[in-house]
Amino acid sequence: MRLDKFLKVSRIIKRRTVANEACDSSYVSVNGRPAKASYDVKVGDIITVRFGSRTTDFRVKSVSEHTTKADASSMYETAE
Repeated sequence: MRLDKFLKVSRIIKRRTVANEACDSSYVSVNGRPAKASYDVKVGDIITVRFGSRTTDFRVKSVSEHTTKADASSMYETAE
């Protein structure tokens, strides 16, 4: 699954266009490297998202094309 779609489906970022812009602006990195929106997300990847002055790491637990709002948070865990 594309990185921008994963960020939207997992509800880390609410809109796919915003996720796409965040990737283009280097606010998103995967496994320590800046990632494009077209990056193919795999289980075990560490996605780092910079929200203003705050940085959050997410470890991908599962990748599914469709998910409910209640199940979205089960797609990742916050990495520490």
